[in-house]
Amino acid sequence: MKKTLLSGAAVGLVMSATASLAQGMDELTVAYFLEWPMPFQYAKQMGIYEEELGVTINWRAFDTGTAMSAAMASGGVQIAVSQGVPPFVVAASAGQDLQVVDVAVSYSENDNCVVSADMEIDASNATELAGARVGVPIGTAAHYGFLRQMEYFGVDVSSLEVVDMAPADSAAALAQGSLDMACGWGGALRRMLEHGNVLLSGAEKQELGIYVFDVTSVPASFAEEEPELLADFLAITGRMNDMWNSGENTAEMLPVIAADAGMDEDATAATMAGFEFPSIEDQLSETWLGGGTQAFLLEVGNFFVATGNIDAARDSYEGAVNSGPLMAANGDM
Repeated sequence: MKKTLLSGAAVGLVMSATASLAQGMDELTVAYFLEWPMPFQYAKQMGIYEEELGVTINWRAFDTGTAMSAAMASGGVQIAVSQGVPPFVVAASAGQDLQVVDVAVSYSENDNCVVSADMEIDASNATELAGARVGVPIGTAAHYGFLRQMEYFGVDVSSLEVVDMAPADSAAALAQGSLDMACGWGGALRRMLEHGNVLLSGAEKQELGIYVFDVTSVPASFAEEEPELLADFLAITGRMNDMWNSGENTAEMLPVIAADAGMDEDATAATMAGFEFPSIEDQLSETWLGGGTQAFLLEVGNFFVATGNIDAARDSYEGAVNSGPLMAANGDM
């Protein structure tokens, strides 16, 4: 896990060790999250990716999106499924040559901060958080949401003791009473909610412009050198999303996805009920890769600069979004 936001120098050091990707690769390493159930995991478990792509896939689980960035910089990962926008922006702003190639999932209700029930604090008295000890996975979507919520409620972040913690660790610490507030997603968020409450719902966050979605990201070198392999990977992922979204394959897919996510079926169903998996056609629209995603990347970058979390943002993130592989997956190229 990353313990701080990546500085330009740190990214440079990591990138200097980046392995070159050979043409016609026969092995692929893909990053994903446990306790983060998604339709692609059906194809993962059933061997569909390997069968159709003709390559061996090493599936590697991560705790945070910042760790995914570091792994891609070192050449250890070629595709990161469901990386949060903030960790992507942090790495891209620091000079790492990453590209967004699809929108993995939108989930405003499945990423949030939870205040301990012992604090007796909600939206009406959020300013009383001053002095609280907060567990936050720095540089992630949860971190961005935390900062935006504190800005909205007028809580000075410097008045808080912010501890960089993975969501699973924060959930345990909140349950033990060693944190006053914890931020995270997925299964960890559900466990947090057993011991406290959110300040804003997902819908309320969206009204404030706090959008939460993940992307599939890749090193630009991989997208350039293996465009067909990447397009085929995204096409399979898109088919799995369509299968799930149809509602006709739930009984078949749910137990497989739950097993792969390390969750029981009820928890998996509850989590996925708060997820939206855009179709390939939707992802290629102006709302997403047709312009909306690029604009949001810039907004997040500028916000991190304004709050002192990164030194500088890019002038534009147009070059950090590559819709070509997804267009090819859709038969548009």
